[in-house]
Amino acid sequence: MIVFMIKGRDKILISVIMLTYNREHFVSRAIESILAQTFHDFEFIIINNGSKDRSGVIADEYAKKDCRIRVIHRERGNIGSGRNAGLDASRGEWVTFIDDDDFCEPDFLEFLYKLAMDNSANIAICGAKKWENDTHSLVGIADNPLVMSPETAIIELLLRKRYNNGFPTKLLSRNLFEQLRFPNEGLYDDIHLMYKVIAGADKIVSYGLPKYNVVRHENNNSSATTSYGMITAQYLNDYLDVYRNRANWLNEKFPNNTGYWNYFNWSFQISMINKIDCYNLSDCKVYFTEMQNELSKHYKEFLNSPYILDFERKWLLEYVENK
Repeated sequence: MIVFMIKGRDKILISVIMLTYNREHFVSRAIESILAQTFHDFEFIIINNGSKDRSGVIADEYAKKDCRIRVIHRERGNIGSGRNAGLDASRGEWVTFIDDDDFCEPDFLEFLYKLAMDNSANIAICGAKKWENDTHSLVGIADNPLVMSPETAIIELLLRKRYNNGFPTKLLSRNLFEQLRFPNEGLYDDIHLMYKVIAGADKIVSYGLPKYNVVRHENNNSSATTSYGMITAQYLNDYLDVYRNRANWLNEKFPNNTGYWNYFNWSFQISMINKIDCYNLSDCKVYFTEMQNELSKHYKEFLNSPYILDFERKWLLEYVENK
């Protein structure tokens, strides 16, 4: 067995954390993409989240071959509790997360670590390729590195042009998690936590060169975000709670940008109203009225927001004006 740890050091530089659940047809590719990294000073923590297929067995087989891998087997829980188990077991000065159906470029870790070091940043973010049906599109803006304050980085996060809420593609200083953990219940753990992690940083750097590969397929956890016909009342209720709580938290933390925080909350609601109407989501009709009433209270503010987009203004006039 080849040992890659740097001798004489008590700490590991990077902890790579991956949760796996019933991904026996994908997980080997994800694991091998980490073992092929040009940057060697890492540990790879794999959380087998109660898989009923061979995903956990496959992870164990790789652990026998490479001592950088540790596999933790647990009963089925949500994604957040699984990631928390990885965080609690990790020893790295830096942390990154990957998904078990995705894969990384060989210089993924090296690129992010160098980006963080060169810019004295607490968080480094790369771009990605999104694969679907053997074709890919680029996610991120790959012009030059952009160094940001936490407030600016959260605005960019919510704009979703340079990067999104997902924890993959990001290298994060471990100290950002001293007081933070993922929610142990429910879905959408990324949206719950990412803005709070960024708010705790001193400096964030983003460079959208694609070093991570997102694979879209029918069993993705985020399928409802792109297949709008899959939206359920529970999905919408959970998302509304997350967005409202985020707006309230950000308004208190960064009061100079309340216009942005409120806009992003209203933008989500008008978008969901349109989806409920266009896709005839009868299960969500009660939320249609709820969001319609809420937006009517802020109608003038939203309509006159400097950030509102033309199609949002059109939808607001169609669905909320005089309702």
